[in-house]
Amino acid sequence: MSRVQYQQTISHPVVCAGVGVHSGARARIVMKPAAAGTGIRFRRMDIEGCEDIIARGDFVTEVQLGTTLTNEAGQSVATVEHLLAACAGVGVDNLIIEIDGPEVPIMDGSSSVYCELMMAAGLREQRAVRRRIRILEEVEVTDGIKTARLSPSADNYLSIHAKIEFESRAIGTQQMSLRMLPGMFARDIAFARTFGFAQDVEKLKSMGLARGGSLDNAVVLDGDSIVNPEGLRASDEFVRHKILDAVGDLMLAGAPIAGVYEARQPGHALNNKLVRALIDAPDAWCWETDEAEVEAETTARASAAR
Repeated sequence: MSRVQYQQTISHPVVCAGVGVHSGARARIVMKPAAAGTGIRFRRMDIEGCEDIIARGDFVTEVQLGTTLTNEAGQSVATVEHLLAACAGVGVDNLIIEIDGPEVPIMDGSSSVYCELMMAAGLREQRAVRRRIRILEEVEVTDGIKTARLSPSADNYLSIHAKIEFESRAIGTQQMSLRMLPGMFARDIAFARTFGFAQDVEKLKSMGLARGGSLDNAVVLDGDSIVNPEGLRASDEFVRHKILDAVGDLMLAGAPIAGVYEARQPGHALNNKLVRALIDAPDAWCWETDEAEVEAETTARASAAR
């Protein structure tokens, strides 16, 4: 079996629609296959002549309760992290995402719908070898008690260790570790929903946020209690969602990361700070592909055919 990692896109377009958790605006999304080397790009179909909005850390312009990307023309798309996490989780490198509104639909508050749509469309391996970011030296950022770091690993995957601590007894202290092996994200992380506190709702709405939030797309806590009648999908759903967000935010580095991510109290602002610190530390990482393995496999096949 080949150990070479090739780029992937989806085989066929897929469509979904829903409401934006913060704007409350309804939007329709069409995810389309893209050529190798394209990366993940958003296109605002409701803006005439909109330029592509590239999913990359230096295009991030807002990290308050979600990640917003803005192109050089000032055109933006908000709350991209759950969809980007699904792309990273299922292994989609190249995708065009057409959207006719300002914000990616929140769906059920997790990445499950996006994972299911891409898997239903089918994944298509492309001829180009996947490029990844190999962590060579530790990169760390802090914000008070919050910390996040990337450090070297011995394999080609991203390992994640996250810990969160909340006063609410419904959350308490939770921590989780996993390696982003194929299928792991869709099985163990994608279902985890975003969460918030009932006492913050009115304040958020006064700030123009959470206008589309509901019990259908978020876990809501009231003190030490879960408001949602169905309860949690897992006892540690909260830290799983923090990992989901981190997977989406780290994809904005521009390629899959081969390294170890460790964080305490992670959030979008901290994750974006880490991605920017990584980009600004060229000695701490390098681009890496499996080109040598491709050449070895080609040689082996040629020898076997003689």
